[in-house]
Amino acid sequence: MTIPAALQIHPGDSVATALRDLESGETALGVTLRDAVPRAHKFALVAHAPGDPVLKYGFPIGRATTAIAVGEHVHVHNVATALAGEASYAGGAAAAKGQGAASAIRWRGYARADGRAGTRNEIWVLPTVGCVGRTAQKIAARAEALLPAGVDGVHAFAHPFGCSQLGGDLDGTRNILSALARHPNAAGVLLVGLGCESNQLSALLETLPPETRGRIRTVGAQAASDEIAEGVAAVLELAEQAALAKREEMGLDRIVLGVKCGGSDGLSGLTANPLVGRMADRVTDAGGSAILTEIPEIFGAEQLLMARAADAETFDAIGALVNRFKRYFIDHGEPVSENPSPGNIAGGITTLEEKSLGAVQKGGRAIVTDVIDYGERVKRTGLTLLEAPGNDAVSSTALSAAGANVILFTTGRGTPLGFPAPTLKIASNSDLAARKPGWIDFDAGRVLTGGMDDAADALLARIAAIASGEEVAAERNGEREIAIWKRGVTL
Repeated sequence: MTIPAALQIHPGDSVATALRDLESGETALGVTLRDAVPRAHKFALVAHAPGDPVLKYGFPIGRATTAIAVGEHVHVHNVATALAGEASYAGGAAAAKGQGAASAIRWRGYARADGRAGTRNEIWVLPTVGCVGRTAQKIAARAEALLPAGVDGVHAFAHPFGCSQLGGDLDGTRNILSALARHPNAAGVLLVGLGCESNQLSALLETLPPETRGRIRTVGAQAASDEIAEGVAAVLELAEQAALAKREEMGLDRIVLGVKCGGSDGLSGLTANPLVGRMADRVTDAGGSAILTEIPEIFGAEQLLMARAADAETFDAIGALVNRFKRYFIDHGEPVSENPSPGNIAGGITTLEEKSLGAVQKGGRAIVTDVIDYGERVKRTGLTLLEAPGNDAVSSTALSAAGANVILFTTGRGTPLGFPAPTLKIASNSDLAARKPGWIDFDAGRVLTGGMDDAADALLARIAAIASGEEVAAERNGEREIAIWKRGVTL
C-alpha cells in the first residue's frame, strides 16, 4: 500500500498533516500548496482569518495569529495556543462502553502473593538516599555474576534524593521507593540506607505492608562493617528464594499497561498513540488495567477523558487534578502552555492543545475508573489517570511505581532510556524505526501502509512475548533508570 501525501484526521478539521515532505506547488487532498511542508507538519485546507480556531482531531488546537491562506504551511509562525489558567468543568460522567470482546491472547508471567503478576523475576536494589546510590550499583554489579538460574537479573536504581527534603517533598520520594519495592517484577528487594538521611530506612519500612517483609532485606551502610559484602549476601539470599518462582499462563487481565509518549512528532497522534490506545482498549476490555499520566500533556484535551469517567467522583477528580497541575505552573510564574518542546516543534507539533489531543489517544476509549496521586499504586481495573509531569524519566518511573508491568513508550524522534518495567519503544514513523533499530521495538509507521487493525494485532502479540520474557531494546542495552519528582525546597 502506498502512503498518501497527506491526511485529514477528522472531516471537520481545517488543516491536514503531510505524511511525507511536500513541495511548494504540489497538490495534496485537492489543495495546491503555497509552501513546502515537511513531513508531519500541517497545511491549511480552508482560509483562516486572524483569531479563527485551527481545527485538528475535530477540536481547536489554537488560534490563527495572522491570515492563513489555503495551502499555506500552518505552524508556530501563524498559530498560537488558546490555553489559559484553571478552568471550570460542567457536565458529568457519561462512561462509554468497552470497544469489543476480550482478547483470548495469553502470556506467561509470575503470580505474586498479593494477586499481581510479574513480567520479570528480578532483584531490585533501592537506595534510600543519593549518598549510597553508587553503593547500590556496586552491590548489584557484584551479585549479578552469582545469581542462580531462574532469576532474570539484579538492578540498582540510583537517584540523588532522600536527604535535605521536607514535608510532602520527602513523602513523595519515600512513596515512590515504597511503591517500587512492592512491584511485581521485583521478586526480592534490597533497601540500602546510609544512616543519617531524612529518608530513614525505618520510616520507609513502615510504609510496607507486613506481607511484603519476607521479600525485603536492608543494609545500613554506616552500621555495616562491609556494606558491599553484606548487600551482596542479602541479594543472593533473596535470589535463592526468587529462583523458586515459575512462569505460568495468564490472560490480559493480569497486565497493567503504562502508556507514555516522548520525543513526539506530528505523526505520533496519527499512528503510534492511537495504536497504543487500541492496546489500552484490549487490555481493559479483558479486565486488565492501563495507566495514563503526563498531566501537563492533557491540558486542552482533558474533557475527552472526563466524558469517559466511570462516575461523578472520577469526573470531578480529573478536573481537580488538571487544575491543581495548572496551579503548580502558575504558582511558579510559568504559563500553563509552556509546551511543546523544541523537538516536538521541529517534528510538527505547534501548540500544547495539539500535543495533548494526540497524547490522550494513548488511553484509547477505555473508561476512566480512577485518579491517583504521584507515588500511589493502581487500585482498579480500567484506565487510571496518574498524577505526574510530562518529563519522560519522572513519569515513566511513576508508571512503574504505580504497578505497570509493561510500559508502551511512543516516540517520533527516539530515545534510548529504559525504566524499571520493560519499556517497549514504538516509533511513530518508519524512518525512525529503520534508523534506530537499537532503540526501537515496534514500527507504528506500518499503520499508514497496512492499516490499524493489522498493526494492533502485531503489537499485541509483541506485548505478550515481551511480558513472557522477551527482552526489549532498552533491556538489551542496559538502560534501566529511575527519576524522582522533586517539588520542594532543598535544605
